[in-house]
Amino acid sequence: MASSSTGGGNSQAVPAPTAPHDSHHPDTPRTGQDEPADGSLHRTLKPRHLTMIAMGGAIGTGLFVASGNSINTAGPGGALVAYAAIGFMVWLLMQSLGEMATHLPVAGSFEEYSTRYISRSFGFAIGWNYWYNWAITVAAELVAAALVMRYWFPDTPAWIWSALFLVILFTLNALSARAYGEGEFWFSLIKVITVVIFLVLGVLMILGILGGPSPGFHNWTAGEAPFVNGFTGIMAIFMVAGFSFQGTELVGVAAGEAENPGKTVPKAIRTVFLRILLFYIGAITVIGFLIPYTDPHLLASDVEDVSISPFTLVFEHAGVLAAASVMNAVILTAILSAGNSGLYASTRMLYALAKSGKAPRFLAKVNRRGVPMYALLATTLIGMFCFLTTLIGEGEAYVWLINASGLAGFIVWMGIAWSHYRFRKAYVLQGGDPKNLLYRASFFPLGPVIALVMCAVVIVGQGYSLFTAGDVNPLSLLSSYLGLPIFLALWLGHKLVTKDEPVDLRTADVSPAHH
Repeated sequence: MASSSTGGGNSQAVPAPTAPHDSHHPDTPRTGQDEPADGSLHRTLKPRHLTMIAMGGAIGTGLFVASGNSINTAGPGGALVAYAAIGFMVWLLMQSLGEMATHLPVAGSFEEYSTRYISRSFGFAIGWNYWYNWAITVAAELVAAALVMRYWFPDTPAWIWSALFLVILFTLNALSARAYGEGEFWFSLIKVITVVIFLVLGVLMILGILGGPSPGFHNWTAGEAPFVNGFTGIMAIFMVAGFSFQGTELVGVAAGEAENPGKTVPKAIRTVFLRILLFYIGAITVIGFLIPYTDPHLLASDVEDVSISPFTLVFEHAGVLAAASVMNAVILTAILSAGNSGLYASTRMLYALAKSGKAPRFLAKVNRRGVPMYALLATTLIGMFCFLTTLIGEGEAYVWLINASGLAGFIVWMGIAWSHYRFRKAYVLQGGDPKNLLYRASFFPLGPVIALVMCAVVIVGQGYSLFTAGDVNPLSLLSSYLGLPIFLALWLGHKLVTKDEPVDLRTADVSPAHH
């Protein structure tokens, strides 16, 4: 394995910054250069881990299975426009996150930035919202993994697979941050290689070199293509595309345990987004050329539909043996990768909340391997909720689990954009020169403002298709917007109890971490 570079005294010379609550006190005692202070996280994630964590976070079932449904709904052109627009929005967000995560790389990431630059109550709501989003995602991914295993083992009870995968994910996270990073590196590598092979085979088929004559532009002009259902179609896919890209912000959480965040975070931000955009835009383009939007197979968008996912169909056309089995294995990898990252991200967020006094203190305890075990155990217990879903039918429970956390990712993205806008304002107001920042976001102040508005459009537009359908089902409406009242209750509830005031930008803490 490529993880042989553990030694090298200086490679871990960067002490982990004291976590959020203590970061306001530069006098906090630190131990020797090579060992992080007792009770803090260890900086053991290498640049390749960070890059793969950010890439892997956004490549999942949204790309492998649901991309076909996007083309069926909006046509190849409509799907391309929607994914490109969301891709641009996420790129702007990653610029904002990159600037703050390089300046202050802590495990609490956007929870800490929201607390420092907006208000303590907003930080409280963002942190708990993010924790619950990923904790529920872990549960949902375990349910999905059991559904995928049914393809090979139709008679084995689902809970056995869920339990097995939960043990694997817990073990990876319990060993060390390095073990999580290593697991994520290999999970993500499999996904990335699959997409690259898909793109190469796809281009060869489009050119007519492989799998029969070239389809030309026929599928882009047949019927209503390239834009099916006009603006409504694009708007519907806008939401799906947003969900597909969720997870790119994981690099901000992992920055708290990155070896040299001043160098590795900007590198991960710069290289990752271009590749993710290439993968999504490339895959949508290839599918659009090779499969007509009217193909009934494209309607499939569940993990159980792997045998007719667009990736499987293209691999079959290219003559790949056992294409469905191969794609099933890749999709299982994608699900485990999402579960692995979900467990890591939610554990670190819970740890950060405890460090800053927003969660019970004992959750901030870290063992000698740098793992916040109590926070990990608490999050794992939430993951075990997936077992209850086997009692009430996996399908419906899976949908409700996903819906409950659906808007949480977009709310966090809005928090990142707003925090960045206020951070830069405070930084300049207090005499700082943006040229001195280790990493500077492009297009400020327009970037975070555009990202904020686009996220708001996605959140408000959640129920767009329900309203245009005419007959609005209250239950469907509730499931679409469930995440919003939960977030507002956390924010306003904390504000009422603590009488919290917004942060004054003239006195906001814009001090950097010690790199």
